[in-house]
This record gives sequence, structure tokens and C-alpha cells, in this order.
Amino acid sequence: MADEENGAAAQPQAQPQIRMQVLAQFIRDMSFENAVAQKGLNGGEVQPDIQVAVSLDARKRPQDHQFEVIQKFRVTSKNRANDETLFLLEIDYGGVFHIEGVPDEQLHPFLLIECPRLLFPFIRRIISDVTRDGGFPALNIDTVDYLALYRQELARRAQSQAPQGQPN
Repeated sequence: MADEENGAAAQPQAQPQIRMQVLAQFIRDMSFENAVAQKGLNGGEVQPDIQVAVSLDARKRPQDHQFEVIQKFRVTSKNRANDETLFLLEIDYGGVFHIEGVPDEQLHPFLLIECPRLLFPFIRRIISDVTRDGGFPALNIDTVDYLALYRQELARRAQSQAPQGQPN
């Protein structure tokens, strides 16, 4: 029994320790269009319908163990009453990460799930500030489920690679 305990204790030490550090965070690109201010409000009732689209991208940087992860958010607010756009916010927010100890087969999901999860509170605050400063109530977007987003992308890729129109 002592051998089993020693063996079990030795196994976690054999696994490489994961080390992750956020080296930088930045806005790569951002656009905010206040359609209400440009067109003028028609005096009708405003019932905002807000749609948020998120996409992710990750790439290796030339430096060892460094990766760049970019989150792209497109937030569209339309008036339910007449389908007119109230505002449009597009932002590409990135982070540079130093990552060591993640096995190669787990690196892709790590980059597209864990890294964006760390950056999310910062991009949420920026979106809130920009909508407030743009003349609208501060928009606090819901937390993004990056695991579900990753799984959806894998399913979409698998479906697009599946043979199309094969006879039965």
C-alpha cells in the first residue's frame, strides 16, 4: 500500500507544470457607430434588441512559447419596433501569452478557451464604457461560454469537411 501511495504521489510530479503569463493586452481595432445620433430619433418607442457575435483567432508568435489570441466582438443594437439600427460596436481585443507545459494536443483548445476567458472581464468593461460614452445605457454583456463556442466551431468545421451530395 505504501508503494501505491508513493507511486500516486510521484505521478503528478512527472507531468509538466503548466505556466501561463499574460504579457500584454490591447485593442487591435475598434469602431462604434451611433446611428441614432446620425439619423435622429423618430420620437417613437425604442425597444432595443441586442445581438452579440464572438469569434476567436490564435497564432504562434516568433518568440518561443508566445501566442497571440484575438477576440472579435460585434455588438448590434436594433429597435424591435422598426428594425432600425441604434448602434454598432465592433472590437478586436488581443492578448499576448507566454505558455509552457501544455501538451501539443491540448494547446489549441487552451488558446481558444482559457486565454479568452482571462481577457473577457477587460473586454466586457470596454464594451460597457464605449456604449455608455456613446450615449446609451452601459451594456454589460453576458459571460461568454468559450468551451461551447469552441465545440460549435469544431462541429461547424467537421460539417463543412464532410462529403456533400454523395449518392446513397
